[in-house]
Amino acid sequence: MLHNLKIAVVGLGYVGLPVAVAFNQKYPVTGYDISTARIQALLLGVDKTHEVSREELAKTTIAFTSDPADLQDAGFIIIAVPSALDENHLPELSALKAASKCVGQQIKKGAVVVYETIVGPGMTEEICIPLLEKYSGYENGKEFFVGYSPARTVPGDKKNNFKTMKKVVASQSEEVTEFLAQVYGSVVNGGIYKAPSIQVAETAKLIENIQRDVNVALMNELALICERLEIDTQEVLATAGSKRDFVKTMPNLVGGQEIGLASFYLTDKVKMLGHSSDVILPGRKINDRMGQFIAQALMKKMKQENILLSEGKVIILGLSFKEDVPDLRNSKVVDIVKELKLHGINVQLADPYASAEDAQSHYEADLLSYHELKPAHAVVLAVPHKTYKDNSWKQFDGLFIGERGIVFDIKGVLEEAKKPEKIQLWRL
Repeated sequence: MLHNLKIAVVGLGYVGLPVAVAFNQKYPVTGYDISTARIQALLLGVDKTHEVSREELAKTTIAFTSDPADLQDAGFIIIAVPSALDENHLPELSALKAASKCVGQQIKKGAVVVYETIVGPGMTEEICIPLLEKYSGYENGKEFFVGYSPARTVPGDKKNNFKTMKKVVASQSEEVTEFLAQVYGSVVNGGIYKAPSIQVAETAKLIENIQRDVNVALMNELALICERLEIDTQEVLATAGSKRDFVKTMPNLVGGQEIGLASFYLTDKVKMLGHSSDVILPGRKINDRMGQFIAQALMKKMKQENILLSEGKVIILGLSFKEDVPDLRNSKVVDIVKELKLHGINVQLADPYASAEDAQSHYEADLLSYHELKPAHAVVLAVPHKTYKDNSWKQFDGLFIGERGIVFDIKGVLEEAKKPEKIQLWRL
């Protein structure tokens, strides 16, 4: 049965495109995206997410399309559209609903639809399946079938990818779950885990992300405390790390589409059930304020150096939400920029991965190349892209006004022992 399977992937972003490429090694694949610009770029061999190389794209036979009618022949449809939050930090489901409607209008009898999108507990069965039934006219469980298989890949991580990580699959019946296991197992080398229900799989995906969010929140709160104690957070963690079973997590700006989003998706659901979060949301609140905290710590340092904030100049290296990816969505670096600008400080931004067009459309920010940067009083190494790590301390030569300068190394990637005397170093 598998050898005749035709697969379609709806949503060709950070999750969907690598999935389509992996399945295309064994199956005919249709890659659908609502963005005609995205489809045109992929047809030209260009993936702006940098998840799939030009060489990898050239080897595929994926039928890239923005025409929904091209989904009609698929017997196995994977929906991998992005999740989002609205301005009130509530689940924003327009993309999920639109994709469900689109697939419902094109689905054929007997097809299996699998959601890889992050959802709240119950959303697949309470929101997505009714839409599929409404627009297809078919009955779920008899004329089409639905599964859930949460994405576990991390943007920029080439080692732990779709094919190497253990894949969770779930559906409303043992038979469909087994079919999902066979389909995914035919291309995934990391193994398959069969969750007992869709809701268990949905919740498990959320808690995978929330666990990291809460762990980082603890370290971020430690950084807030150490700043008041006037001691180095990194030295505290190095000392604590001498204990054999100490779990080392670094303080950090926690951005991106998944981690913070997961906290709100889960707590929104449990709030409906009469439960309030005592750990998850307070941790998220700490992580959300770290950009402001870093900016305020920098302004404190500038004042100590007798730099007038109204005349202050700061360079920020890195704008994407994490190193070595171009994704600017929910970048917490922006919070640093806003706080500095609020106090009249001139801010210059550079990022070797992000596009200037995306920086403008997302944040109305101007991105400069490294060579366009003008000397400043301080440099914030916000996102340690490989280029910045490789260039280490020498990249700050010529970036400072006068003899002395301040460097804020957010992730602590610079080797303190090699720090030039003229530089004052601060680490989160």
